[in-house]
Amino acid sequence: MSGSDQKKIAIVHFNLGGPDNLDAVQPFLFNLFKDPAIIQLPNPLRWLVAKLISTRRAPFTQEIYSHIGNKSPLLEETQAQCDALDALLNKDQKAAEYKSFIAMRYWHPFSYEAVEAVKAWGADEIILLPLYPQFSTTTTDSSIKDWHKEAKKAGLSLPTRTVGCYPASKNFIASHVEKALPFMKQALEKGKTRLLLSAHGLPQKVVDAGDPYEWQVKLGADNIVAGLKDKLGQDFDWTVCFQSKVGPLKWLEPSTEHELERAGQDNVNVVLIPIAFVSEHSETLVELDIEYKELADEAGVPHYGRVPTLTTDGRFIQSLVDEISKTNEGWKSEAPCPQNFGKCYCRANGLV
Repeated sequence: MSGSDQKKIAIVHFNLGGPDNLDAVQPFLFNLFKDPAIIQLPNPLRWLVAKLISTRRAPFTQEIYSHIGNKSPLLEETQAQCDALDALLNKDQKAAEYKSFIAMRYWHPFSYEAVEAVKAWGADEIILLPLYPQFSTTTTDSSIKDWHKEAKKAGLSLPTRTVGCYPASKNFIASHVEKALPFMKQALEKGKTRLLLSAHGLPQKVVDAGDPYEWQVKLGADNIVAGLKDKLGQDFDWTVCFQSKVGPLKWLEPSTEHELERAGQDNVNVVLIPIAFVSEHSETLVELDIEYKELADEAGVPHYGRVPTLTTDGRFIQSLVDEISKTNEGWKSEAPCPQNFGKCYCRANGLV
């Protein structure tokens, strides 16, 4: 326990990370593709594949970042979320002091940097908080494993609690509904509208191996749609789709590109919610706002509206507080995955 009466609780936010300048693009990509959760090959083959892919993709990816200031805004976005969370957690708080730290997976600040910062602060306890609402072995699980590896290496041994996922958290859903509502109203006034709930894709083989990500995305989508229909007082067409495919493997379908083309064929307006991203970054600001907007125009979509990510919306930050509070009783998902998802965080850790 720290010297004061207050317990010091560190909240470690997990996120992907992003290059902070154009020279960082290639090493960022290399770190991404050398992760065994992403490229499931033994070393040194995985290292060689990661080197090849990152070298080939670097010029294309640098072009993407050139549209948004030659860097990713993800760190600043995440820091703003940390500040908002700390303000809410420490409001009228006497028993404990909370402080947020950032552990990015593929670029600074890495887990080892966050470990050192937590040690320097003198934390008494740690709560691991993924900014990935839906659990996947490729995101949350990879970050958890990396954190524990670096903490052990640095001799950081403290009571640690973990938030596994929150795809259907009440305030997470409410935040999405309120963000999307004005976009849906605007589009529906123009005519028939289809809502696309777009998530980052995964190779189909990852899901087939028991990863619950797709199921959790669809669970959240069902809840968001129900909330919107209730607020709007009317029915509308909608579908879940997946973006950002890389490589030759079969990925989750339908693709967002396919759904935009289908919307053009059907002559319906599109409202798109980035359901798996809680911060703006290249896959929202470039892929959704520029590339997919152009595709929608070319496909003949009459109207294309992209709902912003949740960022520091009060209901989203409250959903994080809700999940943190649940760790006091031993965190469990409010909607555990079906038994066939063996990679589910709850099932893997005996929480169901």
